[in-house]
Amino acid sequence: MFKSLLTGAALGLSALTMALPAHAEYPERSIQAVIPWGAGGATDNVMRSLTPYVEKELGGKFILNNRPGGTAVIGSTHVMQQRPNGYTILLGAENPQLYKVLKLADFDYADFYPVNIIGQNVVVIAANADAPFNNMAELMAAAKANPDTLRMGSTGAGGLPSTVSAMINAVDELKVREVTFGGDGPGITALMGKHIDFMPLSLAAARELVRSGKLKALAVFATEETPELPGVEPITKSLPAIAEYLPWGPFWGAFVHKDTPDDVKQKLVDAYAKAVANPEFQGFLKNFGAQSLNLNGAEAEEFLKRWQSVTTWSMYKAKAIEISPDSVGIAKP
Repeated sequence: MFKSLLTGAALGLSALTMALPAHAEYPERSIQAVIPWGAGGATDNVMRSLTPYVEKELGGKFILNNRPGGTAVIGSTHVMQQRPNGYTILLGAENPQLYKVLKLADFDYADFYPVNIIGQNVVVIAANADAPFNNMAELMAAAKANPDTLRMGSTGAGGLPSTVSAMINAVDELKVREVTFGGDGPGITALMGKHIDFMPLSLAAARELVRSGKLKALAVFATEETPELPGVEPITKSLPAIAEYLPWGPFWGAFVHKDTPDDVKQKLVDAYAKAVANPEFQGFLKNFGAQSLNLNGAEAEEFLKRWQSVTTWSMYKAKAIEISPDSVGIAKP
């Protein structure tokens, strides 16, 4: 009789188990993807182009939200504050790697998990099409003739323009007025409207506008011409000493909270790796003038550390920051 009771209990438990709904596999609902920059900029364009391929590989839906402000601090902080379950993802650029030395925030990408470092871009010094200067030497001369008069578009401390400006000031003098925008998209609009005079931009954001004549490229932030903008001189032609900071460029990546479950991290890693490698997206990157990286795991972490080290120590040398990078745990390159 006792055996019959056990058998009956087992059958009942089995029936109950079968009646319970199976736990749905990730993702069982939409994923909130935060872009911490305004619409229309390089980061926004890259992420909106890549996301459909990620959705296909992951089998889930992304809701893209622009949360600009504070050199991406607002959007990045929002992702950090959400539950670490993989349903909030940060689609950002390089800026958090500078937060600690700029006193913008007490975190960087070491506080996230790098799902994928997607690609890296060249920087273009761009002016409005009717600007009176045609190259970097003429811009520098105009700035020296009228210090603190020329208006440079900026995205705030730690943004691409301010970082490039610091590197230029490390080898020469560029005294200008910074006009801050919530991303390079609004900055480009102001540049075309002649509300500012020039702005360092990613090639991804500026290339087609330069090609169409809506913007004028003064120089590429490199030691050689880039094939995507033939005829545009490298900045080292006017500023040879800046070569010590090169090569350098902005990058884009996808990140989640570091405490996200390992199985969820792996699904995201696999989906992004396949999406970035998609031939159509690779064509998009090439057309944008960007270099594909497609890094994850240890390779992504090493890339992030090196970029942070090279950039912060060059800024410290340029006296653009007061905090020594090693005081916040950033070793010399």
